[in-house]
Amino acid sequence: MTLFFKKTHKRRRDVFASLDLGSNKICCAIARVDERASGDGLRVVGVGHQLSQGIRNGVVTDLESLEDSILNAVHTAEQMARETIDEVYVSISAASARSHTLDVELALGNSPVDDNHIRQLLAMGRQAFVKENAQIIHVLPVTYALDNEFGIRDPRGLLGKKLIASLHIVSIANGVMQNITNCIERCHLGVAGFVVAPYAAGLSTLDDDEQALGVTVIDLGGASSTIASFLDGALVHVDSIPVGGGHITSDIARGLSTPLSQAERLKTLYGTTITSSSDERESIIVPQLGEGNITATHQVPKSLLVYIIKARAEETLDLVWKRLQHSGMDRIVGQRIVLTGGASQLPGIRELAAQKWQKQIRVGSPIGFNGGGDFVSTPSFAVCGGLLKFAMRDFLSEDHAVLAKPAPADNMVQRVVGWIRENF
Repeated sequence: MTLFFKKTHKRRRDVFASLDLGSNKICCAIARVDERASGDGLRVVGVGHQLSQGIRNGVVTDLESLEDSILNAVHTAEQMARETIDEVYVSISAASARSHTLDVELALGNSPVDDNHIRQLLAMGRQAFVKENAQIIHVLPVTYALDNEFGIRDPRGLLGKKLIASLHIVSIANGVMQNITNCIERCHLGVAGFVVAPYAAGLSTLDDDEQALGVTVIDLGGASSTIASFLDGALVHVDSIPVGGGHITSDIARGLSTPLSQAERLKTLYGTTITSSSDERESIIVPQLGEGNITATHQVPKSLLVYIIKARAEETLDLVWKRLQHSGMDRIVGQRIVLTGGASQLPGIRELAAQKWQKQIRVGSPIGFNGGGDFVSTPSFAVCGGLLKFAMRDFLSEDHAVLAKPAPADNMVQRVVGWIRENF
């Protein structure tokens, strides 16, 4: 076990930290509020990422290995940032999460709706949600009805007698959250909050118009592909399938009889879902598996590698679409789908998805971040970046979910900077 000794100090209010617990990669990021920075006013000052060990699809499989991975990622980020962090916002895989919808109502007595009424509705939703062995991660308002007027996005300030909130509740199995919390506490860190991973990816890669008009974010991760659907500015559904980019690597290793590390290298160097007439004539050198000797090689046509990759990519996209159809999200999220995550960078995956789904597809990278180097602008940083944005919003309210709609980025920065100036 690698040991890093952490100092204790007064909590900084202008610094946020995130921890993305992926099946292939553990990523920690540290950001400062900077009123001079563009976008959301966050400047990434430290990033650390390590090979993920001890967790798969959000389930802890080896406590000590996961602890080591977290400690190494956090230490690297702290060294780069020259900061010591005490708490982190943590991603939870949608593979372990469940979506639920619930309506709650509140008598107003013909008084104007205020933040306290919204808080009461959210508290009522938490109390009304009863699932054995499940813990709530998010209680998010989707839409409101005031008396007989439906489709209200932000009811604050409006007069009425009865307010109804349609809530989206995201839950996780108790054991999953407890084991992750335990591991993070062993690293001498506190959990500032949990965020389901595809929601964080959406916060990082979507603009306001996309969230309002309807969009689905698909985070193509290592062990799973996770789904988050947005409509009218609200998260309305999360889902997942247990297939991701790591399965492509495994298929290559099996199909070409090569070690996993070499399969990953071949995928990175030559991987694509786009077939070409020259693929049959082009050969690639493949290290062979067996007898502990990987110096022996053989040649295979590139067409075989492309065939293996495309077959698994098509299966993954088909399974995602079936999940969208099962939930009904295929009919209500408009014409736009955003792919993100490490496997979204596979050449040809966007074109393949557009062909199969007949939708507008783009590959989503984090929006509105400053600093942090090239990695911060890649789809692999989507979840970690979204956690930072969630952290900033969470800081501005007693409960992030109380916000009937997200504050504009410029306004969020002004509020955070104003608070810091008043208190320090």
